[in-house]
Amino acid sequence: MKVSRVWKAAAAGASAGAAAAVTAVQDGRVTAVEGVTIVLAILGALGVVWKVPNREPKGDS
Repeated sequence: MKVSRVWKAAAAGASAGAAAAVTAVQDGRVTAVEGVTIVLAILGALGVVWKVPNREPKGDS
């Protein structure tokens, strides 16, 4: 199964954003600082995962 860089980065961004959001809403509200942290987590995950190339599958030859 080959996963494109776009979907790989999108999944990483979504999971990082969700983890940061869950932590931020523990007290029932999201402050501006927590909102910035969520956005930075999403952008950081997108950037890092986008930059790392997919590994080519090993052939059986």
